[in-house]
Amino acid sequence: MAAPSAPIEKKVKASSALAYLASLAGLAILGAVTDDPSLISGMPDPLEPFVLALVPAAAAAIAGWAAPHTPRSGV
Repeated sequence: MAAPSAPIEKKVKASSALAYLASLAGLAILGAVTDDPSLISGMPDPLEPFVLALVPAAAAAIAGWAAPHTPRSGV
């Protein structure tokens, strides 16, 4: 039987959300200043920045979850 997974810490959730919002803003600015805002031709244009912003957010979540954490005494 597989061991239960550890809960995701609040700092990892916060960093993932911030990475998502920052990349979303960056992609919105990129789309506004380029002549061709099509980033992925198979998707509807309004959906592209939201989907592409998930990539760095997922990377931040995975890295934060896999990073070693300092054990706390007395918790």
